[in-house]
Amino acid sequence: MESLHLTLCQCSLVWESPETNRRNIELLLCKEVVEQTDLILLPEMFTTGFSMHSDKLAESMDGPTVSWMQAMADRFGAAIAGSLIICDGGRYFNRLVFVRPGNPAIDTYDKRHRFTLAGEHEHFDAGTRRCISSWKSWNIAWYICYDLRFPVWSRNVEAADLMVYVANFPAKRARAWNGLLPARAIENQCYVAGVNRTGTDGKGLEYQGDSAVYDFEGRPLLHMAAREGLQTICLSHPELENFRNEFPFLRDRDAFGGIT
Repeated sequence: MESLHLTLCQCSLVWESPETNRRNIELLLCKEVVEQTDLILLPEMFTTGFSMHSDKLAESMDGPTVSWMQAMADRFGAAIAGSLIICDGGRYFNRLVFVRPGNPAIDTYDKRHRFTLAGEHEHFDAGTRRCISSWKSWNIAWYICYDLRFPVWSRNVEAADLMVYVANFPAKRARAWNGLLPARAIENQCYVAGVNRTGTDGKGLEYQGDSAVYDFEGRPLLHMAAREGLQTICLSHPELENFRNEFPFLRDRDAFGGIT
């Protein structure tokens, strides 16, 4: 089983300006030179910020951003993932898109838990299924921001090796972000990565980043604080397997509403 080189892209986002954000992220990727990496992670709604203007900002799956993501994956020889506003079948979704280099197959995950305090449920439909992607012999489970607060939905029932949360998590709720990420790692015996944005959005909310990676015991392997930029880390699958074999806690888990 291979190691996985994971790159977190923590950046400020220009409010409701997809073209500008794509250009800025591309410049950041080129400036910091993504050399040895297998997977590049972008924040939630990386083209717009956390906007509720789904009818105005939505793209299709064959729109400019998904095409740009495929071009970036091919250019850097790495998979890339992040969420954006997608219109599909006349419905709007906060959708994570995962693309692989040189491969037209695309995996998607629609945000399950909409942030009702911001009215997200009034502008987006909820996802109904989990998504586990296979990449470089790793099983990667995808989640978006508010999903982090719901441990049953995050439950590791498909032998995920890595759980990823892409987010726009405001600074005023940083305690929850920094506490729940390692909790999800400990209870699910897997690596957890959370990629957040920085800066201020169009509603005046401030974001302090805190993008991070935790191991299967909840130990911090990477923490970006408020620094804008890229950071890459290598994750070891043998270390994960050794820990799971020594401490097979998951076999004693409970069942919840059909989620075993």
